[in-house]
Amino acid sequence: MTEANPRISKAVIPAAGLGTRFLPATKATPKEMLPVVDKPAIQYVVEEAAAAGLDDVLMITGRNKRPLEDHFDRNHELESALERKGDGGKLAKVQESSDLATIHYVRQGDPRGLGHAVLCAAPHVGNEPFAVLLGDDLIDPRDPLLQRMVEVQEQHGGSVIALMEVAPEQIHLYGCAAVESTEAGDVVKVTGMVEKPDPADAPSNYAIIGRYVLAPQIFDVLRKTEPGRGGEIQLTDALQQLAADEKVGGPVHGVVFKGRRYDTGDRGDYLRAIVRLACEREDLGPDFRTWLRSFVAEEM
Repeated sequence: MTEANPRISKAVIPAAGLGTRFLPATKATPKEMLPVVDKPAIQYVVEEAAAAGLDDVLMITGRNKRPLEDHFDRNHELESALERKGDGGKLAKVQESSDLATIHYVRQGDPRGLGHAVLCAAPHVGNEPFAVLLGDDLIDPRDPLLQRMVEVQEQHGGSVIALMEVAPEQIHLYGCAAVESTEAGDVVKVTGMVEKPDPADAPSNYAIIGRYVLAPQIFDVLRKTEPGRGGEIQLTDALQQLAADEKVGGPVHGVVFKGRRYDTGDRGDYLRAIVRLACEREDLGPDFRTWLRSFVAEEM
């Protein structure tokens, strides 16, 4: 780490989406608060940031997102009730979310895309590199992706994106990166990006997943980025400009992730994520796996 590449301490979590794929559950409840086993999805993301040493978290929110603030705040009435009952286990779980990090909030206002949401973080981030974590991707804590991305950024400067190889027929669901190999087996140089390309036009099968470590120059680029796919300001379009001209904000590298990722972006993947995580829990897994085997056998 050098003076030119200062230590990263800030994380930005865009959480202003309407969650329309989960209606009617998200009519009054933010999609980020939907439980994954017994914790809301957003807590897994904050835990990941904190585990990587990013203890200053900014959430980009919108209307009807107040439950996010309440969840990460202290609930003195509930804590007092649990103390009176002598229920130290539940008390610790309640207090855990409020002790994870220093969390700030800013409203996006108009839903103008991920790039615009990231731009809303500019006054808070200032002239420092920072991480962006999307709540639809949950990364298993046993596979420390974000820590590795921070290491790569501190080594090379510029920006770092998370990549995962997907089947060619699925690449149209993701942003896609054109890459060149480097001396590190899990690190590639990103030379170009395109948002959700047709499989025939995709430069690779490296999909961009929801983790970024960004140089602060991304803000200047986003301010000049015109709306792209879907009429929204795309973060991928801004990153493409950085990759095309390193003089703008340094190089763009990618960390190729081969670990465990839980996609909660649609209903089917959300259910699969719950099942996978429940099966791996020491307190729930043994009984749940036994029931699951029996259920599958009966259904087959």
